[in-house]
This record gives sequence, structure tokens and C-alpha cells, in this order.
Amino acid sequence: VFCFPDPRTDPWPLVYSPLPVTLVFTSYLFVVALGPSCMRQRRQLELRAPLLTYNLAMVALSSYMFYEFLVTSVLANYSYLCQPVDYSRSELGMRMARVCWWFFFSKVIELLDTVFLILRKKQEQVTFLHVYHHASMLFNWWSGVKYVPGGQAFFIGMLNSFVHIFMYGYYALASLGPRMRRYLWWKRYLTILQLCQFVAIAAHSSYNLFTECPFPDGFNTAVFLYILSLLALFLHFYYRTYIRGKR
Repeated sequence: VFCFPDPRTDPWPLVYSPLPVTLVFTSYLFVVALGPSCMRQRRQLELRAPLLTYNLAMVALSSYMFYEFLVTSVLANYSYLCQPVDYSRSELGMRMARVCWWFFFSKVIELLDTVFLILRKKQEQVTFLHVYHHASMLFNWWSGVKYVPGGQAFFIGMLNSFVHIFMYGYYALASLGPRMRRYLWWKRYLTILQLCQFVAIAAHSSYNLFTECPFPDGFNTAVFLYILSLLALFLHFYYRTYIRGKR
């Protein structure tokens, strides 16, 4: 599977070659590295209207992707224990492949999270966790869409889209300014929801490493190891923010 791209998705935008996604990745790192120094002599931007528009658009896109992942998997009778990729050009097979592409493309759009932070001079929020998560998801889902657009991968996209509905909803409220602060008491629970997501994905991916399932072990292993790294980083963030911070 690693050697033979899915002929359905191989010609699609940003998928046909590793060059476009590599250019996006490189440009992102340049922005992260050079952006703060470019903003040093400039005043920070408020960007309330663009931020609100962006975050509401991401809520809408996340809702659409969650719906597509859920409905397509139900109609195609997907298994949560073992689901190979449907490489056919059937209606449901193509529908799942398309929403996988949209999920990958959403990871490109989400790089704007970092751009907005830099323009608003919130450099303390551009942490290693933030940059690692945003940058690595590009290549993770590029390879997913190119080689395995569907199958076991649907669970990751569906769960992550669900979490992002709430995450970008939180950001939309936060973008309205300090007057909304009293309505954002649930930030800690949002982080707990993200941690639960990682545990669920780790369990889902690791299960198939010990069973016979016609979904490539290489992808399940890569997902499992990657999720462990995110789990460790988010647990450290949770401890530093909500436990040590309160002391």
C-alpha cells in the first residue's frame, strides 16, 4: 500500500506529489521562525472580525466533515474494530475518499491559527506543541489521503472533526473579547475532551496491531506512535496549565 498510491485520489489537488505539501510545510516554518521578528516593530493586530469569521467557518467545516464521516460509515456499514479501505469507485467509496481529502485540506487551513497568533503578538502561545501538531498533521493526512483514504482512518477524522466543532466554537467566543471570558469556563474540559480523543484513537489503532485486519499495520503503527507523542505533550500542557498553574 505504501508503494502504490490510490488511483482515485492520486491526481487530486495537493495529493498528486509531495512537493506542494512540502512547500506549504516549509512556508509555515518560515512564518513561525521569521514572523515574530517581522512583527516586533509593528503594533499587534486585533483581527476580531477576521478571527470570528475564520473560527465560525471552521466550526461549519468541522460539522460538515463529522457528518460526512459518520453518515458514510453508517451507510457503508463500517466496522469500528477492523475496516479495510474501499478502493472501489462506488458512491460510498468515493464519498469517504472525498471527506478524507477535505479533512487533509482542513489541516492546511488550520495553519492560519499560527498566523493569527503571530499577527496578534501572542507568541507565547506558539509553543512546540502548537507547531509540532499543526506541521505534522500535514504529512500524516497527505499520506493518508494518498494511500489509505478511508478504512480505519475514518475514525480519526470523525473524532477529530467532532472535537474541533467545540474547539473552534470556543475560539469564536474568545475572539469576541474580554467580555466573553466568563462564558469560557469550560476551557479545561475542552483539553480533557482532546485527551480522551487521543486515548480513543490510540486504542482504536493498537487493536488492529494484534488482530488480523486487512488494513496496513504500518499506518496503524505510525498513528499509534504519533498519538502517544500528542498524548504526552497534551498531558504536560494540562499539568502545567491546570494543576501546577493553580498552585
